[in-house]
Amino acid sequence: MDQIPKPHVLWPMAFQHVLAMYAGAVAVPLVLGGAMIQAGQMKPSDLPYLITADLLVAGIATILQCVGFLRFGSRLPIVQGCTFTAVPPMIIIGTNYGPAAIYGSVLACGLFMMLMAPVFARILWMFPPLVTGTFITIVGLSLIPVAAMNIAGGNAEDAGSMSNIGLGMFTLVVVLVVERWAPPAISRTSVLIGLLVGTIAGALLGKVDLSGVSEENWVGVATPFHFGLPEFPPSAVIALVLVGLVTLVEATGDFLAAGEIVGKKATPKQIADGLRADGFSTMLGGVFNTFPYTAFAQNIGLLAMSRVRSRFVVAGCGLILIVLGLLPKLGAVIAAVPTPVLGGATGALFGMIAASGIKTLSKITMNENSLIVIAVSLTVGLLPVMYPSLFEQFPDWFTTMFNSGITTGAITAVCLNLFFFGGKHVPANSGKQAEPDYTDASMYKKDRDGLVADDD
Repeated sequence: MDQIPKPHVLWPMAFQHVLAMYAGAVAVPLVLGGAMIQAGQMKPSDLPYLITADLLVAGIATILQCVGFLRFGSRLPIVQGCTFTAVPPMIIIGTNYGPAAIYGSVLACGLFMMLMAPVFARILWMFPPLVTGTFITIVGLSLIPVAAMNIAGGNAEDAGSMSNIGLGMFTLVVVLVVERWAPPAISRTSVLIGLLVGTIAGALLGKVDLSGVSEENWVGVATPFHFGLPEFPPSAVIALVLVGLVTLVEATGDFLAAGEIVGKKATPKQIADGLRADGFSTMLGGVFNTFPYTAFAQNIGLLAMSRVRSRFVVAGCGLILIVLGLLPKLGAVIAAVPTPVLGGATGALFGMIAASGIKTLSKITMNENSLIVIAVSLTVGLLPVMYPSLFEQFPDWFTTMFNSGITTGAITAVCLNLFFFGGKHVPANSGKQAEPDYTDASMYKKDRDGLVADDD
């Protein structure tokens, strides 16, 4: 994880991380910007700014998370991007109060996350392998509908066509073929090769649109408070603070998942530093008029698939994102990758996340109560994923908190584990003792190996 690969390995792998997260990175500014334009709160010319500013801050946040500075950054290979959880409340805030209120609320959200970071680090004993394995599995399964929508073509007019689905599945087959038969050095770039080959195939089918490239400027620099000085309506701040709570829960699970994949379990200090960096990046988003930031789960899946765990590779991804944030024309070229191609490639990544959760669960000695915790958590976590309008009649604050299957599943797993096992160190939820490197939840309840003895 701490190795710095040679440039000919580092930069292709870093670029692969960019391609894996780019669609998700630009989706939030596109959705929010489109809603604000329809509400008359923004102009169409503001949309390119939202995209470039988002990429710039995402790059800075990624480097801070991977490399770290003082007590900011988990120093794990984590790619940062804006969270979809914040989109619905931000649209409501922007429609009612305007963009300045959105970014004032984002600033308040970031400050709240920074202050709460040590608290969350101290409750990690509530996340034994039974909980984290279930949570990671839910993360992977809840992202699969996103891959399915992309394979179908997203919101395009020909969504669901045979050509779109065929292109997406072709991309997935290319990834699998490269992973199976290519030499190790090449197989580690299987997703990148799949995206390149899929894009070429998409161009032959007429699905690559480069018209947006000529319309973009070569240079676009984000400026602080582009939409004016921030405003802080109390109801708007409360809504984004709720988003901050959700983001802290999701980010904690992502750090634990990344630690499992790289074979170095995240310590309480790393969790606190990582969450503190999330809060700082979110505050930076408020300054540059972007969004709350958190770890991108699809890139955690890429760690498992590529088997390249260096945090400096992911830091290289952050540097590329900064360049793309300053050069919108280059970003438009990457945006030309057809949506079905992205779906085919990311489908494998999302599945890898779920498989990593199952691997964690396989290390546990099960009993009947363990199975109940897993079964009910999976069911509750996937309810809003399978039926998105499940909480449609509930208040906005409730929908913000619980319409994410990841959040509902995590809360259910934590509560059921406490209900059946409390804080006890028991084989059913703590992991097999035959594996000394696999630490369990009890390590967080006492000062062992200096993991808790810090300033938090």
